[in-house]
Amino acid sequence: MITVRYQQRSIYEPLAVNLMPDYKELLWEGWLLKVDKFLEDEDLVKIVREGLQKRHPLSRTRGRLGTPAEVVLRLMALKHLRNWSYQALEREVRANVVYREFTRIRGEKVPDCKTMVRWGKALGPKVTRMIHERVVGLGRKRAVVRGRKLRVDTTVAETDIHYPTDSGLLGDAVRVMTRTMKQIQREVGDVGTRLRDRSRSVKHRLIEIGRSAMRKSEEAVARRGEAYRKLMASTEKVMAQAKLFSQEVASGVKQASTRRGQLLLEGLANYLEEMHRLAARVLKQTQARVLEGNQHYADKVYSVFEVHTEAIRKGKLSKPTEFGKLVKIQEAEHQIITDYEVFLARPADQELLIPAIEKHREIFGCVPQLTATDAGFFSLENVRQAKELGVKRVAVPNKKGRNPARSKEQKQRWFRRAQRWRVGCEGRISVLKRRQGLRRCRYRGMDGMERWVGWAVIANNLIHLGRLLPKGG
Repeated sequence: MITVRYQQRSIYEPLAVNLMPDYKELLWEGWLLKVDKFLEDEDLVKIVREGLQKRHPLSRTRGRLGTPAEVVLRLMALKHLRNWSYQALEREVRANVVYREFTRIRGEKVPDCKTMVRWGKALGPKVTRMIHERVVGLGRKRAVVRGRKLRVDTTVAETDIHYPTDSGLLGDAVRVMTRTMKQIQREVGDVGTRLRDRSRSVKHRLIEIGRSAMRKSEEAVARRGEAYRKLMASTEKVMAQAKLFSQEVASGVKQASTRRGQLLLEGLANYLEEMHRLAARVLKQTQARVLEGNQHYADKVYSVFEVHTEAIRKGKLSKPTEFGKLVKIQEAEHQIITDYEVFLARPADQELLIPAIEKHREIFGCVPQLTATDAGFFSLENVRQAKELGVKRVAVPNKKGRNPARSKEQKQRWFRRAQRWRVGCEGRISVLKRRQGLRRCRYRGMDGMERWVGWAVIANNLIHLGRLLPKGG
């Protein structure tokens, strides 16, 4: 059963606080005090409580008392404010009286990290976005952000994968399929098809390909092609064996002795089928890219674990290609992020300007007086539509510079000031990546990517609201 907050355990609990009533001012950071006050908002707690109650049909009224929604909200906020892992969050809260008070755990037992992982999944992308919208609404209510300005930029949040190579992807697929078949065999015993482990031969092929890749001679290229053929042949044999295992589980040849074991077996068989399909895709792309020389193969797989990963080129010299998802960051005054979006498929930046202005109008009830972006968002149609929507000043530079009227406008003082303000969006993205961990997503799947980006944005807004709000919230 999900409650709102912990009840007082004894008459002595508030006594420890009253003995040193100014301990918060002595031990807490100034902005954290105001964030603590900010998170007391009942609507924020209600959003989290309703999200947790959807985990099971009877969570609202049945079962033992769970961790209160207020504690869950504050623990998740603290995790992303500090950019900690769940293990670090559990360790730090357990040992620190300030964090115990901030999270409202106080004298209660600190939940373990696995429980916190389940909370994070229960508070999915929709709940995370509702929390973000409420935080922005509270900032607007306290007149921290008024919506007079708008700046937009995009960045890449990378998925937690190794650098994708065709040989590495085949090796991953073989390793996972072999591991899954071993789990099935342990569960059912020596029944039906017996596993033949080809991991060692696959490993040798991977080493051979890696060594030959360092040389550019014709002999090394030929040796690498032969090693790829052997690797692909071994992968096909492992795939054939995985298919037999799946069929035998489905037909009942391989059965577990208990109901729980049978459920586990069926889950492993489904995972084996999913990995079989991915391995087939990787085989096709390896055949096309390595053996046939087609370097522009469509529908590439970059990871067998994070299948949604895209290869995105942003023109960076230090990192020409990034593997992840494109993220839009939209800001108003005082570095408050008013909207974010993770795109399933990468759009052109030009397609994002008008929807960003419309989203701004939805949030604040009016369009911004000033809109500033970089040259990637420019098109004459975008400028025209923005002005039709009511934006007085559209500071979007034309990178080609062929229009004399646009060139003259871009030399005006207001335009140059707007572009100087626009550059702050680059700094905001840098802070999100360094301080809030947006550089690399540690959650799994597309839902995990949206949650990771959402909580990074929420943490950023909480920090800035804590610094901008007057004392006492």
